[in-house]
Parts: sequence; C-alpha cells; structure tokens
Amino acid sequence: MSEVLKIGKYEFNSRLIVGSGKYIDFQTTKDATLASGSELITVAIRRVNITNPNEENLLDYFKDTNIKLLPNSAGCFTANEAITTFRLMKEATGIDLIKLEVIGDAKKTLYPDVIDTIKACETLKKEGFTIMAYTNDDPIIAKRLEDAGADAIMPLASPIGSGLGIQNRYNIAFIKDSVKVPVIVDAGVGCPSDSSIAMELGADGVLTNTAIAQAKNPILMAQAMKYAVMAGRMGYKAGRIPKKPYATASSPIDGLIQF
Repeated sequence: MSEVLKIGKYEFNSRLIVGSGKYIDFQTTKDATLASGSELITVAIRRVNITNPNEENLLDYFKDTNIKLLPNSAGCFTANEAITTFRLMKEATGIDLIKLEVIGDAKKTLYPDVIDTIKACETLKKEGFTIMAYTNDDPIIAKRLEDAGADAIMPLASPIGSGLGIQNRYNIAFIKDSVKVPVIVDAGVGCPSDSSIAMELGADGVLTNTAIAQAKNPILMAQAMKYAVMAGRMGYKAGRIPKKPYATASSPIDGLIQF
C-alpha cells in the first residue's frame, strides 16, 4: 500500500519517523532505522553531533542511505533558544526541515511550552523553515500552530519516554479534525499496538524513539513498528465496523432450514 506522506515540500513513503537518542552506539541507530523502513530520523542538535567533522558524526552513518535527518530543538526552553539553535544549524548543514519543541517542564513531564512554541513557529516560518511542531494533545493549540505556519502537528500520546501509549484517544481524533496539515503522534509510544492505534485513529504518522532504542532487541522492535504503522493505516482506510452493545450473528438467519 504505497501512499505518500506530504510535509510541506517534502514527501515520504514511510509514515513512521524514528529518533536517534538512547541507542548504545551510532551503528545500532543506523541498523534499527533501516529496519524500521523510516526515511526520517530526529536528532537533538544540542546533544548529538551533526556539525563537527572532527568528532564522531551521526551524519557519517547515514551518508549511504536515503534517510533524512530531522533536527529537533530538544533542550530548548524558550522561543529564542529554539530560534537561535535552528538558525545556527541551518547555516552549518543547510537543513530546513525541523522538529520544533520548546520544553516547559524539564523535571517531570517534559511537556511543551505551547506559548513559546507558537512564537518560535511564527518566526521560523518567515525564515523559510518547514516546521513539524511538538505540542500537547490540545486541538485548540494545534489549530494555533497551524495558523502560525506549522507544516505538521505532533501531539504527544503521553509523556516523552513513558511508554504509556495514547492516554486520550478522543483528543487525537479532535486534533485530526481541527487541522488540515498532517498529524504525527509523537511521544509515549511503548509498543507496536500503540502505533497501530494511533494510525487507526486517523493520524498521518507516528514518531517513536525510546520504544525502539531501549527494547531488548531494537532491530526486531523497529521492524514491528514498521508493520504496525502500515497495518493501522490500512485499517483506518478500510473503515472499521461500528461498535454495538449486543451480538450480531456472522451468518444471517433469514432462510435458515427449519427442523
């Protein structure tokens, strides 16, 4: 089932996006990413080297692939920090597709500061960036981000790295109804079924990092996530049956032979 995911001027065949953090080394990062079928991998540019050629560089491991790097502003706590970080990154690498995240609570939830995220989005959009914006699961904020120029909305399923899965399925569906840009469920995915549920709700894609990187077998988990996203998307497109409170016979009783 080939169906292109469009984010701004970019197109992807895979609807799974993976992260680069928490792996034991860059080689495992590459192997798991390839196994996932993803064409996009997030990189925390304040924590992982992609600009200094004199040190081990994640870019070197992906030179022979079709996988694009998606720089993110993890570790930024204000709009100005995120804006400055991306300006420097773009000057060094030329990359203009970004994942914007401005964290408001660094101690427990890693929830975003949505006010500063919107401010940063408005500025970066004017400077020509293609923006994928990490946010909470609020349809009102999702619409505000779209209006600010976001090319994709990335609502959290649950706190980053928690593995709790989608805690509010209704809000994910509400966000999908509220915006016209792609909705990528981000943060909190713990297992393949979480990814499948997100896609069955109508999400355009899923981003997961910890669930793969910290699995006992990251390569196998990456493959499982790949097929879960595909299955969930196919299920959504096929259209599920309505839920009913009582049983419905699989075979009709009309014309049943009488004894």
